[in-house]
Amino acid sequence: MRIIQGVKTPVKGRDVLVVEDIVDTGITICFLLGYLKKKRPASLKLCVLADKPSRRKVPVPIHYRGFTVPDKFIVGYGLDFDEQFRNLPHIYTLED
Repeated sequence: MRIIQGVKTPVKGRDVLVVEDIVDTGITICFLLGYLKKKRPASLKLCVLADKPSRRKVPVPIHYRGFTVPDKFIVGYGLDFDEQFRNLPHIYTLED
């Protein structure tokens, strides 16, 4: 992974809250948290809407969790599949 454009607002000495829709394998968010830690914030916390721990490949410190989801593809409430279903007012699992 590589950062194309870093943070523009200095975070050194500030409290930082990262808000994420879903944490799956944890690889991407772990990379982002590592990047932000190097900026030396006063605190760094992670808030996720949906956590899918069954797919986790690296440990991720989740401080605030909406709920845990099963190992299924979920859509709705901003989560999409091929640019579809994002506008659904609830979260659903896709069936085969």
